[in-house]
Amino acid sequence: MDASVINQAASVGESASHHRTLWRWHFYAGLFVMPLLIVLAITGTLYCFQPQIEPLIYRDRMVVEPQAAPRLSAQILLAKAAASEPRDAVPTTAQISTDPRRSSEFVFRLPSGENESVFVDPYTGAVLGTLSVEHRLMKQIRELHRGLMLGKTGELAMELAGCWTLVMIGTGIALWWPKAKQKGGMWAPRLALRGRAWWRDLHAVGGIWLAIGAVFFVLSGLPWSGSWGKQFKALATSAQLGYPKGAWGDAHVRSAKPAAGEHAMHGMRMDDLPLQQTPWAVGLTPVPGAATHDAQAARIPLDAVIALAASQGVTDGYSIALPKTTEGVYTVSYFPADPKAERTLHVDQYSGKLLTDIAYDDYGRVAQWISYGTSLHMGRYFGLANQIVCAMISLGLAAMAVTGFVMWWKRRPQRALGAPARPARRAPMRAWRSGLAMLGVVFPLMGLTMLVVWVSDRLVFGRSTRS
Repeated sequence: MDASVINQAASVGESASHHRTLWRWHFYAGLFVMPLLIVLAITGTLYCFQPQIEPLIYRDRMVVEPQAAPRLSAQILLAKAAASEPRDAVPTTAQISTDPRRSSEFVFRLPSGENESVFVDPYTGAVLGTLSVEHRLMKQIRELHRGLMLGKTGELAMELAGCWTLVMIGTGIALWWPKAKQKGGMWAPRLALRGRAWWRDLHAVGGIWLAIGAVFFVLSGLPWSGSWGKQFKALATSAQLGYPKGAWGDAHVRSAKPAAGEHAMHGMRMDDLPLQQTPWAVGLTPVPGAATHDAQAARIPLDAVIALAASQGVTDGYSIALPKTTEGVYTVSYFPADPKAERTLHVDQYSGKLLTDIAYDDYGRVAQWISYGTSLHMGRYFGLANQIVCAMISLGLAAMAVTGFVMWWKRRPQRALGAPARPARRAPMRAWRSGLAMLGVVFPLMGLTMLVVWVSDRLVFGRSTRS
């Protein structure tokens, strides 16, 4: 037989082996990711529109009629809210807004251990109602998005879903490229096709258009994940690439050096405070303690903290964590749409002294990138247009999961998983193996599951078939 014919046959066989291997890994990634991707897409889209949704469903508590009369002081409004709560309820957080149409919101820790928001009319002081923080719709949607409301197990599952999405995208692009060049349907689906071929074109072309957005969503979401994200935070901190190293001048943080009696609050960090959200870059920074005062020392009013924040350029849309002990401080957390405006202030509860002031310029380079990624991921950075783009990408990914399911359903054998047959010849695919190995090193939990899939594929699922 002619050598060229033999070489050509070998080349075709190797190409088929490559395709079969990639298809098999794409199948396994999709099998795991598909249901979780739908949950992520729906919850992510809803959470993206939180600023519009909450005032609609909680209008009786969140929205007030603007008045010409001046607003009551924040301290008076806090007292009105406290008077409506059980005697042992502890105020933990004040949400500060200057919108004339929004009520004032204060969060209390109840004796039962739950948290409850109290909404007060800022013009009359009338209590408009309460809302459980834990059962608030957007809180539950966020918990579904981050961990299926299953605690640590759910967080790990969602983290793995993000990592396996990268495998699904990589293998999907590798499957699409050669066939699209050979048969058309490269950038637009061929609508004249019928049956499974039509679904395949829709799935492949749609996936290509969504690939960049999907990769961005995964990479910008993983720093907030429960396992890898926390490890990455620690690494960024130790390498001084993420967080400011700490208060009181350890990094480029504008902080007052503690006087005698001032100290950090027993290892408490920003992530430990009862705040809805804090900037990623300050989560592990320590919370300083107030200077020691005698039992007769008076706490400065909430309005003084608001005035101090305004003097530092923080005027609207932020939270204040209230001191709960004699050693506590007021903490102002500003998490706006523009990351460059992020700000964290710690204020002595007795003297009103500014103990720590952390701004965007104090972050490490990695933390600055993540701040921008977070703002874009949440649909906040460029307003409604950002929300719409995020929704289109999210719902598009959900559609990809549905089309993938339809394709599997149409080709599945009876009483079998329906995974693509494993090729008899093992393709070299050194670049792909190296890429998967690197992915497993960067995301160790992902690496472990890839090993499990590989072993299961060899020992459990299917037999080798000739390519």
